[in-house]
Amino acid sequence: MKIEISTKCLHLEDEESNCNHYGAISYPIYQTATYAHPEVGRSTGFDYSRLQNPTRKQLERTVAALENGTDAFAFSSGMAAITALMEIFKPGDHLITDVDLYGGSIRLFDNIIAKNGIEFTRTDCSTKDIESLIKENTKAIYIETPTNPMMRVVDIAKVSDIAKRHKLLLIVDNTFLSPYFQNPLNLGADIVIHSGTKFLGGHNDTLAGFLVTNKKEISEKLCFIIKTVGSGLAPFDSWLILRGIKTLAIRMEKAQENAFAIVKYLQTEPKVKKIYYPGIEGTKDYEVCKRQARGFGSMITFEMESAALAKHVLKFTKIIPFAESLGGVETLLTYPCTQTHADVPEEDRIANGITDCVLRISVGIEAADDLIADLKYAIDSYDGYTRQYI
Repeated sequence: MKIEISTKCLHLEDEESNCNHYGAISYPIYQTATYAHPEVGRSTGFDYSRLQNPTRKQLERTVAALENGTDAFAFSSGMAAITALMEIFKPGDHLITDVDLYGGSIRLFDNIIAKNGIEFTRTDCSTKDIESLIKENTKAIYIETPTNPMMRVVDIAKVSDIAKRHKLLLIVDNTFLSPYFQNPLNLGADIVIHSGTKFLGGHNDTLAGFLVTNKKEISEKLCFIIKTVGSGLAPFDSWLILRGIKTLAIRMEKAQENAFAIVKYLQTEPKVKKIYYPGIEGTKDYEVCKRQARGFGSMITFEMESAALAKHVLKFTKIIPFAESLGGVETLLTYPCTQTHADVPEEDRIANGITDCVLRISVGIEAADDLIADLKYAIDSYDGYTRQYI
């Protein structure tokens, strides 16, 4: 029976999820490191929790179902997932990545992965000619969409066509829209990445990362890597993400509703110079996102008229915390130039539009009117001179 994604967040489609567990509605936390065997040659299906654990397996099956993949792998963080993914490549390989990526990914590629002999070329995959950058040793194209933090939308199907023509892997970080709004595997991606810390978990109370695929060969490689490097997600953290996923649908809908309201307010604010949000009609990003996703999400980036005003807003909002992360029930304001992208070279950061005037807001599920009033009060209280309340 085909079920809607909001139902998938609560129920797996196959019968394995209906095993007894003493009638527990909340999937149990199997807090064990090892498992007893009846005899030589017989197993319960689990040997050692670094290899696999029932709670982690349930979470992985859930995330795979949400992304319409065949396998998912849960890691101790989003960066642990990306680090493990890079192990499928070898020295001498070349990857094309988007220029606008999460700063932690750029830091990983430039400082850890590159020293292992893997080469990276960055470009704007939403507008530039990717095909001209492909070389004999190119193995994959790596994108985020929407991108972090400038919210550019990359046409997944278009990039997939390029990747397939050249026998390359297409890797898509789907953190910003989550599987509730977007399924890159359906559009031709080979591997999907999630920072499960964000929308999947949804409560800013644990870290997690995921790799999802529908390719058997890739799945076999990732299965070997996760059991070998030992970065699989722990049982309790797996349970926290399972719990978060149960409310993914209603959280994503409410947060998006709030995001539209905040964008509408920001468009009337003369001290806001630019707004980056794929749900703004009339833009190229809007048309691409509408075609390949079921929603526009709740991440907004906007540029204030000055760096002093941006810092003032971060200091003087009362409801919205100044904090680094996203995707939780609480609305958060982030200053990319000193937080998420602090380790990106200044020249590269500014060229990408991430100036000291730019703020990123992850919209939560509070009352939209309260969030707007909080932003408006912080902006209006700045006099341009004393940088204090009038």
